[in-house]
This record gives sequence, C-alpha cells and structure tokens, in this order.
Amino acid sequence: MWSGEKTTAESTTKESRQTLLGDGDGGLCQRAWVEMDLAALTHNVKELKNLLSPHTELMAVVKADAYGHGAVAVSQIALQAGASWLGVATIPEGIELREAGIEAPILLLGATHTPEQVKAIAHWHLQPTICTAKQALIFSEVLADLNQSLPVHAKLDTGMSRLGTPWQEATEFVQLVKRLPNLKLASIYSHLATADSPDPAVMREQHQRFQQAIEQIKIAGINPPRLHLANSAAALADPALHYDLVRVGLATYGLYPAPHLQSSANLKPAIQVKARVTQVKTIEAGTGVSYGYQFIAQRQTQIAVIGIGYADGIPRNLSNKMQVLVRGQFVRQVGAVTMDQLMLDVTDIPNLEVGEVVTLLGKDGENKITADDWAAILGTISWEILCGFKHRLPRVAVHY
Repeated sequence: MWSGEKTTAESTTKESRQTLLGDGDGGLCQRAWVEMDLAALTHNVKELKNLLSPHTELMAVVKADAYGHGAVAVSQIALQAGASWLGVATIPEGIELREAGIEAPILLLGATHTPEQVKAIAHWHLQPTICTAKQALIFSEVLADLNQSLPVHAKLDTGMSRLGTPWQEATEFVQLVKRLPNLKLASIYSHLATADSPDPAVMREQHQRFQQAIEQIKIAGINPPRLHLANSAAALADPALHYDLVRVGLATYGLYPAPHLQSSANLKPAIQVKARVTQVKTIEAGTGVSYGYQFIAQRQTQIAVIGIGYADGIPRNLSNKMQVLVRGQFVRQVGAVTMDQLMLDVTDIPNLEVGEVVTLLGKDGENKITADDWAAILGTISWEILCGFKHRLPRVAVHY
C-alpha cells in the first residue's frame, strides 16, 4: 500500500517529491496519490499521550484502513510513538495487522457471533467486544471446544443506543461474563454519543450512568481490570473521562472532532492529497465544461485537467464548490467532477505545465485546505472525507 521512502524536510520541494514518487512506485505514481506525514502522526500520538496520566493507556483506532491513511503503517508509527493498544472494527482488519507482524493487543470494536468468527478471533489473538449475554455464551462454548481462553471486553450501552448491554443490566451481564469458562474479563467500556458537542449535558449523563454501573459491579464483588469511555473528543475535553484507556481515532490523524476542542492539543493533519496536471487548454467565452455544462466560461479561460476524480474519493457534490492549491495559490475547480478527472480554472496561473502538482487537501506555501473545509461545504463530517479516499491512490510515506 505504501510506496516511496521516508524523506527529509527537503522532499517538500516539487522536484524531490516527484523523484520520491517516481522511484518509489516504479515510475507509475504519476497521476494522483495520498501522502502520509509520518512525523505529524508521531507528533499527534505524543501530544495525546501528554494529556493522559501515567496510568492511562492510549489506543490508536485504526479501523477503516486507519481512516484512509494505511492501517499497517499507522499502527507501526503509533505504537512506536507511545500507543499501546490498537482498535479495529472487523476481523479482517485485525488479521491484516497480525500478518504484518504487529503483536500489540487489538480490540475488535464490532460485534461478532458465529463459531467461525470466534475461531478466527482466537487464532489471531484478537480481543472481542462482548455486547450481550447470548454472545458471551457462544464465545464460551466455542472456546471450550478449542480448549482455549480469550480476553474479552464487556460493552455497556449508556446512551449511544448502538452496541452493548443496557447499563441498568450491567451487573448481571458482567457477572455472567466473569463466571463463564474460557472468558477472561479484560475491560468494561462504553461509548459516548455527544462528546464533540459544546453542550456537555448528555456526555455527563452518560458518564454518570457508566459510573453508577461500575459502582454496582464493584458492590457485586467484581473489580474490573480496565475501564474505558473516552473517544477523541472526550479525551480532549475532560480528563475525568480518561479512566485506564482512551480510544483515539480522528485526533490521531491530526483533526479535531469539533472547533471548540482545538485549544486542547496541538494536532497536525497527517494526510495530504495530491494530483498532477494532465492537460492545459484555452477555451473561449461561452464554452461549457464537463458533463451537463454545470460551468460555462464567461471569458477566455485557461483550463487545467487533473488526474483525480470521484472514483478516487473526491466527492462529486464538491463540483463547482471546491478550491485546490496550485503553486501555493487557491484555484477554483469548475464543471462536474468526473470519475477519473476534474478541471480547474487556472487563468491566473501563468505558464502552467503538464506534470505540475496540485494539492487538493493539505498545505502549499502559506495556504492550506483541510478535510474540515470539504466537510463544511458538503454538510458532513471530516471522518467521512478521510475514509473516502480509494485504494487506487497510492499511499506515500513522507516527512515534512
């Protein structure tokens, strides 16, 4: 998935980056690519660790191919920088990390139920989330047949209304998990629904429910080995939510879950999306551009064609609404974004040449474009933007 070699700060120049991409991908990485700044990722993990007390561990959530950044590379860097756990959504995501030689504990955040899934989890030494009593019984029975024990994590629903046993039933649920053979209770956890909201009322209510559930579990004679509740937003918002472990996804990649949390840590976006100019042409006033003529030139216009489109993860709904950076200047995208290409109005960029690099997300000179910018235009969230970049875009490791 990753091409190229780690570079130094000198590789921020156009010439050195082109050499990196050409040499690193057999000369084929000439169209478009995703750059992952390994130094920024390392910085973010260390910055997040600095927010935590010494007894609180950091889980880097690397599901969905590490939010489009590349799960194996991100996991390796995050663990080197101070994370001690990894979080994935599916069994294949966990297997990919194990096959890459990663030995850190991996929490499977999604629900699993079938004997085949249990066997795979046990074989690859993953740690499952147990959401219901029925699921716990299935795991115990299959593991008994395998003559194998497995650490498991009991999940409570404190208000997300997604996975987990209702918090009011937590004591009975955890007692069952605790007494079933072949299950080793590794943690009890829940997930917050509104931690990114400026209004903390719902978050505090969920926190209180979690606390009440844990108190009742302790009264029943069970001392949970590990508690965790905080996602990225909660980790940034309130140390009282940190417990023994925080599960950090978006913040690992240098983005903030909400604007009001930006003062909590100095995060650096780790991803940049680049593409090359494939043709430059002049069109006359009155000429339409791309499918449906959503843009018609009002003057003689220089048009640059860029080798990236919605099949690569550029949302088509950004058509005629987005800007890119060319030579450090903002340039308007015009016409409908197509499957493999999009067009720019480069009339104000003199002598633009085929092969020059365009920054769609990232920084060029003093200007930058972020996933938050796209999300604001589209009325969505930055998570969706990051997860949308397809695998035909090579991931290139760089240091800025």
